[in-house]
Amino acid sequence: MTHIVFNDPDITVLQEAIDLDSSLHGLIIQIKDDFGVGPIMNIYEPDGFRQRRNWWQEVLEFTPYADQLDLVNDKLTVHQLIKQLTEDINLEVWIWMGQNHHDVCGYYWLMGQLKDFQGRVQVLYLNNLPFINEKGGIFYPTHLHQILPKEFLKAKKLARPITLSEFELDPDEWNKLCVENGFIRILEGGKKIVSKPANYHDKELLGLLTDEPQKLSKFLSTVYSKTTIKASDVFIIWRLRILISEGKLSVDGSWERGWKEIGFSIIKS
Repeated sequence: MTHIVFNDPDITVLQEAIDLDSSLHGLIIQIKDDFGVGPIMNIYEPDGFRQRRNWWQEVLEFTPYADQLDLVNDKLTVHQLIKQLTEDINLEVWIWMGQNHHDVCGYYWLMGQLKDFQGRVQVLYLNNLPFINEKGGIFYPTHLHQILPKEFLKAKKLARPITLSEFELDPDEWNKLCVENGFIRILEGGKKIVSKPANYHDKELLGLLTDEPQKLSKFLSTVYSKTTIKASDVFIIWRLRILISEGKLSVDGSWERGWKEIGFSIIKS
């Protein structure tokens, strides 16, 4: 079998689970793009792909990840997977999803491309399910890498084939999101994704700042500890740069010197 995950830390924990259970043995591949943010109109066409890539290039500028853009080639990953499925009729694919917008949007982007292999594609969606943590307590993980490797042995029982109905209806749902082309996609529960504009989090971000400069590292820590914002650090910083360009924030420090040098403060009107 081939396992598909959507976050890099998921690879490590799933591999540890495979080491505990040989029945899970198989290749692990990752869909790397975060389809929960950014432009997705005409995403399967060259123009749509180019627009999205250009946007990511803008977002990643001045970040520690700027050189990683060329490492993401999900189109090639899926092309190779389809080739393997065509050549090996016994190969099965297991798609692992946590209850978060990143995984669910990645699933939507992917599954329509695998419709010719209905019956051989399994999904494991850990949606609002309890697991045991390191201290023996019960918790509800949102991401696969939060789960102990031994707990995956329980999770594997959730594998089920993606139904013919899902292969028909889910791509329609994704196509609707592509047409809406909101820059932020929020998971409201189950597999329900709703589109939001790029400035959806701006008011909440501005509410965490004053006219006293605040270092970027501290600001990001505050965002993740005191808000419900699930966006990545690079997306948040992209929005801060937009707010700077709109004259709502001032920036202290030089982007070229890295994040540690950067601070933000509100511009009083």
